[in-house]
Amino acid sequence: MSQNSDNATTLAENKVLILYLLSLIDGEIRQDALFKITSSINDINYFYFKQILTDLIDSNLVGTYTKEDEPVVKITSKGKNAYTLTKDVLPGITKLKADNIFAKEFSTIEEEASVIAEFIPKSENEYMIKCKIVENNETLFEVKTYAGSRDRAKRIVSHWKQNATTIYPQILNLLLQDNED
Repeated sequence: MSQNSDNATTLAENKVLILYLLSLIDGEIRQDALFKITSSINDINYFYFKQILTDLIDSNLVGTYTKEDEPVVKITSKGKNAYTLTKDVLPGITKLKADNIFAKEFSTIEEEASVIAEFIPKSENEYMIKCKIVENNETLFEVKTYAGSRDRAKRIVSHWKQNATTIYPQILNLLLQDNED
């Protein structure tokens, strides 16, 4: 078999794998969570995953939208039909691996409260920082702030990721305090 037909087979298998995973999910899933599951089944990199997902979205097999500032995806009825027609492309061993990993990964993704922090450069010395806690695809808490240097932005992101579980309750307590003297 030539390298090109190997690549075409792998591309088809990965497309069907993503459709299969999305067919198992009742509703939408964050793109990063879908990547986490997909890459633990088939060792693919993020850029290749995004290329496959974009192809599926462009073909209207997968729908995408933004929910609480996070890109989420969901299989369409056209995607479900396409999966039914192409499911034989997925090797049995891959499907078995997908079933085992999906059950484990999806439950942890659903349960875990994700602590998210990122910073976006706005100019050479201005960075916007977003710190969030997301649970079951819903944002429980989000704060945005600015930092005057890349170093400060990185420190805030790092501090949030390490200490969100103590910072969040402290902020809530401050917000709930009555200021009556």
